[in-house]
Amino acid sequence: MCVLAFAWDAHPSWALVMAGNRDELHDRPAAPLGRWPDAEHVIGGRDLQSGGSWLGVSEEGRFAVVTNLRGYGPPVPGRASRGALVADLLTGTGPHADARTADLTAFNPFNLIVADRQGALFMTNRPSPVRVRLGPGLYGLSNGALDEPWPKTVQLKAALLDWLLTDAGDPAALLDPLRQEHLPDFGQAPAVPSEIAQEPRQSPVFIRNPVYGTRCSSVVAIDRAGKGTIIERRFTPDGAPAGETRLAFAWPS
Repeated sequence: MCVLAFAWDAHPSWALVMAGNRDELHDRPAAPLGRWPDAEHVIGGRDLQSGGSWLGVSEEGRFAVVTNLRGYGPPVPGRASRGALVADLLTGTGPHADARTADLTAFNPFNLIVADRQGALFMTNRPSPVRVRLGPGLYGLSNGALDEPWPKTVQLKAALLDWLLTDAGDPAALLDPLRQEHLPDFGQAPAVPSEIAQEPRQSPVFIRNPVYGTRCSSVVAIDRAGKGTIIERRFTPDGAPAGETRLAFAWPS
């Protein structure tokens, strides 16, 4: 997941809304959005190379999403998969299942947002481990710092704000701004290049590239009663739609 906009406790009807794109090498195997056979209370995609996930929800009342963090050199071999953080938090099992005590230094650089009925938490491990409680509001995240004003992040935050102010109906409408391929001329360009050779220093919300590009768009929306919708639209290496999944779920009251 390389760019997302996240609204927490920012609308009368919606407790949580997230819209984001996962950018990855197209040859990295992944399972589409669905219930996990080994943990049926978890709904999310799955990285079949590492076994973790980039985004998901749990019907036990949790949400988690992770992005890689740019600017600290190539990944160090042998470290735990960053997707394992998401998997452990959602399943409620494993060494990283408690966001308050998980060893953040065991991973290559990452950003993570985790939320439940009690609140939302932003976590990162560079330049040092940080856990920050998020207040009500709208946030943007890519592969830099939280709310770092990269053009695509600013653009997607603006689209989510517009939806919250003018529509806030079917969350599937947020899939449209996730297809933006125009790089806006506002915001602040990333200061450092990506460690992934195929990824340009600066990119639009939607990356159309046959080697490294947008693999899927995701929307999560949870209302005040805990009823939620999660949507995933997948894409081929040439950017054509390759399937869509929409699932309903509910958090405990």
